[in-house]
Amino acid sequence: MANLTKIAESEPRLNRKGSILKTKVFPNWVLYLFCLAGIIITIIFHYVPIYGVQIAFREFSPRLGMTGSPWVGWQHFERFFASPLARRTIANTLIISAYQLVAGFPIPILLALLLNSFRRARYRKVIQTVTYAPHFISTIVMAGMVILFLSPGSGVVNTIIGFFGVQPINFMMDSSLWRHIFVWSGIWQTMGFSSVLYFATLSGINPEYYEAAKVDGASKLKCIIHLEIPMLVPMMTMMLILSFGGLMSIGMERVLALQNDLNLSVSEVVSTYTYRVGLIQNNMGFAAAIGLFNSAVNAVLLLAVNFITGKFFGRSLF
Repeated sequence: MANLTKIAESEPRLNRKGSILKTKVFPNWVLYLFCLAGIIITIIFHYVPIYGVQIAFREFSPRLGMTGSPWVGWQHFERFFASPLARRTIANTLIISAYQLVAGFPIPILLALLLNSFRRARYRKVIQTVTYAPHFISTIVMAGMVILFLSPGSGVVNTIIGFFGVQPINFMMDSSLWRHIFVWSGIWQTMGFSSVLYFATLSGINPEYYEAAKVDGASKLKCIIHLEIPMLVPMMTMMLILSFGGLMSIGMERVLALQNDLNLSVSEVVSTYTYRVGLIQNNMGFAAAIGLFNSAVNAVLLLAVNFITGKFFGRSLF
């Protein structure tokens, strides 16, 4: 009787699964086929490499291989936190990331609101082209442009301030200016492309809402405050959560391209330190431990911010 009861209880579940396959999966098999390539790539490049995390707990040697290298446990992590460079690199990473978040997060939103306010499509297209173009420039090329613009001898910035009697400034050698240069050059490069999602959200607002607002006598500013910004809140929440999820991740290429010995005290971040230890000093296990710590902090921040936004604001990614 017990077996018959279990079989009877399992039949509705099988039927439900079968009905889902028949009504949702099989009729749309072409769409699932399109998703297959992305799923395979994600598994190969994001899940399979997780097997290599064990390097962080081994004294890795290419001759002995991953599994043949001796197990050292938490030794690499203890060495990193005991190092005098650990506090500096973590502090630099957090300061630059927080600066990027505070300064860079509102600008794409403001740009999208500005573009949406233009009635003539011609002006909108010109501004979109000008702001989108830097995104398609290589990171190294962009860093080279910044160095040339700020050059004390022939840079555009020093040439302009020279007309006002100001002595040339070696911006890249001044550690107090490096963070500002790094953050605002990054905002300049990414603000146009980052505004695409916000602008697409604004473009999807029903025109009847604007007509109703005009009938009620609402000005353009009130439409932005009471109509457009509330429509952007879900997208803003999602982008904010994702931004916190990458708080400890700073683009290594641009940092290395703008870095020199005189600004190293403020420009050395976790990613560049990992690069130096892993590839230059050939200490793969130690570098893997630092990278694992970095990823763990990002994951904790992502989960924490997602929980806070879901708990207090009713919006979250999952």
